[in-house]
Amino acid sequence: MKKIRLGKTELMVSKVGFGGIPIMRVSKTEAAAIVREAISLGVNFIDSAHSYTDSEEKIGEAIKGLKREDLILATKSSAPDKKTVAEHIDLSLKRLGVNYLDLFQLHNVSTDAQREAVFSPGGAMEALEDAVKAGKVRFKGFSSHPIPLGIDIMKSERFATIQTPFNYINSDEAKETLLLAKKLDMGFIAMKPLGGGLLADAGLVFRYFNSFDNILPIPGIQSIEEIREIIKIVEKGETVSDADKKEIERQKKEYTKTWCHRCDYCLPCSQGIYISDALWFENLFTRMPPERAMAMFSPNVEKARTCTECRECVKRCPYNLDIPELLKEKVKFLDNLRKSTTPP
Repeated sequence: MKKIRLGKTELMVSKVGFGGIPIMRVSKTEAAAIVREAISLGVNFIDSAHSYTDSEEKIGEAIKGLKREDLILATKSSAPDKKTVAEHIDLSLKRLGVNYLDLFQLHNVSTDAQREAVFSPGGAMEALEDAVKAGKVRFKGFSSHPIPLGIDIMKSERFATIQTPFNYINSDEAKETLLLAKKLDMGFIAMKPLGGGLLADAGLVFRYFNSFDNILPIPGIQSIEEIREIIKIVEKGETVSDADKKEIERQKKEYTKTWCHRCDYCLPCSQGIYISDALWFENLFTRMPPERAMAMFSPNVEKARTCTECRECVKRCPYNLDIPELLKEKVKFLDNLRKSTTPP
């Protein structure tokens, strides 16, 4: 498979990577088969996170016996403090069965408070820098959702990579992030290339990504059929046609009223609702183990019941989403889930 340079890391990564969220939903045997198939098809960049339950362990099982130097392993921790991140780095090494990580990322640094915490004395950044000095980690990265905050963190020039949502629906607002990454020679890792499952036409999605030589999309994969389909499209090398461009514009207009871009401009909410997490609940529920998704995100949907419909969030939303109505839909989805799983 064609490889691209991951910014200043100088790592040559496969044109598409492997996102490790969905393998939480399958057995260890199935997960190992999926990961090995991806590797056999030329994928060398594999991404996971401490919080993805047993994802790291499943990847570790899959790569046993393979040449370590042929793989580029990336993982993440959302802990804000030095002690916990240091523990997570060691645990990731153990779970993956390796003695170094190519990339370790501070996970989901998406609020000012989180940024302040990780950069403060005794914060996560100190643990990451120590791990680099100790040879446990080769390169430092971070992931973030809100575009303005992500850009500010990039400007600190303390990281080699950024991981952020990017697909043909949100490409316009993410353009500044991409341009800055190019200017700073940072590796650009695109999470949610399929819009978290909303964008069903993999052909269109990856023909779009084939137009770039500096973006690494990491779709979440949960079956051998999925990775085979994606690799086939990527290796074919076709880029978007005029018809594709028209379809992309049509979809952008279609999703204008419902697509939460997780920019978080809508915050703060007077009721303390973390709006984007609530709006993404249905999507996340389909990608994660149900019990994990419920534990992590249903409290925010519950909180959405307290919405007073003040519509301050609507005024702030750059996409003019009717957020109170969308929150009601997610509450209804949660209620229906509970009805379907509650014994009569």
